[in-house]
Amino acid sequence: MLSIDKETFKKDYRQKFIEIHGKDLDEGTDYNKYEALGSLVRDYVAKMWIDTNKKYKENSKKQVYYFSMEFLLGRLLGSNLLNLGIRDTCKAALDDLGIDLDKLENLEEDQGLGNGGLGRLAACFLDSMASLSIPGHGCGIRYKYGFFSQKIINDSQVEVPDDWLKRGNIWEIKKTDKARVVKFGGDVRVDYTDGNLKFNHTNYDAVLAVPYDMPIVGYKNNVVNTLRLWSAEPLSNEFDFSSFNRGDFKKAMEYRDSVESISQILYPDDSFYEGKVLRLKQQYFFVSAGLQSIIHHFKSAQGNMKELDEKIAVHINDTHPTLAIPELMRILIDEEGFGWDTSWRMTNNIMSYTNHTIMAEALEKWPIEMFKKLLPRIFMIVQEIDKRFCSELKNKYVGQWDKVRKMAIIDNGYIKMAHLAIVGSHSVNGVAKLHTEILKKQEMSDFYYCYPNKFNNKTNGITHRRWLISANPKLTMFLKEKIGDSFITHPTDMINFEKFAHNIEVQNRLRDIKLENKRKLADLIYKDKGINIDISSIFDVQIKRIHAYKRQTLNCLRIMDLYNRLIENPNLDIVPRTFIFAGKSAPGYYLAKDIITLINMVADKINNDDRVNKKIKVIFMENYRVSLAEVIIPAADVSEQISTTTKEASGTSNMKFMMNGAVTIATLDGANVEIRDEVGDENIVIFGLTEKQVLNLYKTGGYVSQNIINNDVRLKKIINSLVDGTYCKDKNKFKSIYENLVTYNDEFFVIKDFYSYLEAQEKIDRLYRDKSKWQRMCAVNIAHSGIFSSDRTIREYATGIWGSKCLYKNLE
Repeated sequence: MLSIDKETFKKDYRQKFIEIHGKDLDEGTDYNKYEALGSLVRDYVAKMWIDTNKKYKENSKKQVYYFSMEFLLGRLLGSNLLNLGIRDTCKAALDDLGIDLDKLENLEEDQGLGNGGLGRLAACFLDSMASLSIPGHGCGIRYKYGFFSQKIINDSQVEVPDDWLKRGNIWEIKKTDKARVVKFGGDVRVDYTDGNLKFNHTNYDAVLAVPYDMPIVGYKNNVVNTLRLWSAEPLSNEFDFSSFNRGDFKKAMEYRDSVESISQILYPDDSFYEGKVLRLKQQYFFVSAGLQSIIHHFKSAQGNMKELDEKIAVHINDTHPTLAIPELMRILIDEEGFGWDTSWRMTNNIMSYTNHTIMAEALEKWPIEMFKKLLPRIFMIVQEIDKRFCSELKNKYVGQWDKVRKMAIIDNGYIKMAHLAIVGSHSVNGVAKLHTEILKKQEMSDFYYCYPNKFNNKTNGITHRRWLISANPKLTMFLKEKIGDSFITHPTDMINFEKFAHNIEVQNRLRDIKLENKRKLADLIYKDKGINIDISSIFDVQIKRIHAYKRQTLNCLRIMDLYNRLIENPNLDIVPRTFIFAGKSAPGYYLAKDIITLINMVADKINNDDRVNKKIKVIFMENYRVSLAEVIIPAADVSEQISTTTKEASGTSNMKFMMNGAVTIATLDGANVEIRDEVGDENIVIFGLTEKQVLNLYKTGGYVSQNIINNDVRLKKIINSLVDGTYCKDKNKFKSIYENLVTYNDEFFVIKDFYSYLEAQEKIDRLYRDKSKWQRMCAVNIAHSGIFSSDRTIREYATGIWGSKCLYKNLE
């Protein structure tokens, strides 16, 4: 914890401002003041950062490296001030100088390094590793433009570049001296020398991977870990002047562009060949650079390479970094001179893998010819891994050729990355109990029965430091008043709040805090959209990636039904509701983009209809991001977690909402099951098909959505309104949604669950009318949310997977 008084802080701040801007403080813009504050905080962090790395080197503790394509960090100024323990001092000092800290924090750009839950989970995990004094670091890509910035134009999503680096990034430090060369394409010559095979990679295209390091500050423990992000640059910054001088301008520029495209954007469109190649390049680029850097650091610290697997753990966050497995094999065999068996044992001990989905579309596979051409040496290693694995299977399952082929890493012209991740890792974990059981007993059952000891569950978590303490300071202060502050370092202590759930004064205070947060969100909505929101209405929130299985469609159909009912009966007795949506669709996912358009067009109709807009309103907040979620989540009354059962691996927004006192309406999917187990059936609203029912329908069929629609006048009216001009003059506008539900038989059971969902929503309405009961439910959810802190999750990873022993200790 940093110890500094207000006067010293003011002196340091004035000096830093003059140092970087060359003018007096009163001449500076707000952004000048933000830059000075960020620079000063980074200076404070720097000494701790150096000391932490020095102590890690001295005590020789096992280092954990978390490889992920995404790190959705959000803004760092507020969290760094909180974790350093100086936010109050900083605020008081800036107040004396006439500067609004909140205003400066809002000037910071969200870092464009992720899309959704995968990246936010990685960010929470880094925070928890640092706060638990675990030597754990992140490894990813420094995307110049990130995913994209979402604009809603004419009710539809339009993607524009997310130029988050236009003003630089105050938190990063470029480490040019630690750059690594990554090789693509070329030829591999195999020589037999001194009784050993030697592999010589020639004629390759070289790319320079340049690291940018960012500090990850632990909570008041003097620990600062590192997030290392790699940027792709030409091997020479002078590019190909010989070609340029010969007049071959195009060749010179094409080389630079092809290299820099690797770290240009997150998830390039892979619906075409060049996009697929670029994604594969990205994945190899950062794992190769990352592993080269890890090995170099290990050896420079006088590490014995024979002990590498005792000192290093590499975690693969989903399948994107799976190439770390063959790349480590390449380094150990080709550069360090180890034999295959030793290299494989070490690699297997080092690597661990988290699966985040059972969706076939997300289980990556690469065409063999593409893979072989781009990564010839890596392909040879993957081929050898597959050959040895299949040989093992043939001995284990004699004559069961179909099973062997089904489990193979290479099959039918493709390389299956999930299979490679399982085979090459010593641990494979799901992210919620239900998800892990589905992996073990359904989707990956063959691998589970082959390697039962590899599979384990690690239910996801969220960092309460950001999603409660930082995002909801009023609730945090109230919790401190009632139960003390031990929950900040031991979040499960929040359970002590449950004894106040029946206290009327506590209930009233919770209601007041929620109203303040709702007013803040309502002000933002008015500022952005010019729509007035009734803060006494139920704030019903669904904010997440737009996808058919997450069933924003189900929510929207319910709103359309409610609109119909209010038109038919203007005196319908309901608690007024504000439906709030936010989320991005992948640029090439046209069904999801149509769902966004539908939500916005339904909103236009309802919000402009004086007959109903005193009772219901619909809001779609554009460009969903961490900083927006930090405003929406504390204001939510109802948390919509309505994915098709078995499809959501875990979910983490469900945890954030409950921690901030929202009541969850949910299917028994992902971590919703564990939330229900924690709070009890009386404090959550459950609906829809069960796991067994869903799996049975997929297995045996018998479900015909059209029959249900045709036999139900109310439902038929809603579905027909998609294509009869009710919401759009172009009757084909929502044809894709209509066909998905009717013609293609409703893959995600929206129609099947529709009436169960309506009943659950009516239950929400009844519960909310009983103010005391509702606040009691909110209090119970808050009290039981501590178990879903990422601190708990990371302890389980550290002890159960990584073998990391530097827990709970300060490095003072």
